[in-house]
Amino acid sequence: MSLPSDHPPLAERVEELLAADGPLPIVTAGHPVLRRPAEPYEGQLGPALLERFVAALRVTMHAAPGVGLAAPQVGVPLRIAVAEDPATVPEEVAAARSRAPLPFRVLVNPSYEAAGPGLAAFYEGCLSVPGYQAVVARHARVRLRGQDERGRALDEEVSGWPARIVQHETDHLNGTLYLDRAEPRSLTTNEAAAVLWAEPSPATAAKVLGFELP
Repeated sequence: MSLPSDHPPLAERVEELLAADGPLPIVTAGHPVLRRPAEPYEGQLGPALLERFVAALRVTMHAAPGVGLAAPQVGVPLRIAVAEDPATVPEEVAAARSRAPLPFRVLVNPSYEAAGPGLAAFYEGCLSVPGYQAVVARHARVRLRGQDERGRALDEEVSGWPARIVQHETDHLNGTLYLDRAEPRSLTTNEAAAVLWAEPSPATAAKVLGFELP
């Protein structure tokens, strides 16, 4: 005998979210949806609803503001994420972090793997862990696979800061937060980061706070 579901179907949940105008509410650390692997997207929303949902994710990402947002961060356990980075940072920061503009894109059922041995460690934050940052060592280059919002296959190499965004958002779809990969001694509030560690790289923070960089 089947048991009744604790939640309405995903399409119904998304429709409820979209019924309110403006950005969607972002769920924060401690919410179970952030700790469970999201369902593969297999047409649960239908083309029109998917388009509306993606548009709402983009609005929410911009309003936060952030450079990426995964569906579980708004309480929807589907393997969908959006990313966009204008990279409006000083030239020295862009150079140190290999941060180049990333045009808006949608990632459906994404996965990644290292595309080389290189690691890059920088401070990283998350809209679902507001107020804090920590240093995370990530692959400097990854191979990204998946689909876009129209079902077209993705298979490409991504490097630099865009690769960091891809890894961060895909991790969300696997129930992983950036803090799981972070150097614990690097954890800082946004206020402290702005005053003490506002440098292109975390080298000084590593020396003063007592942690190693790759």
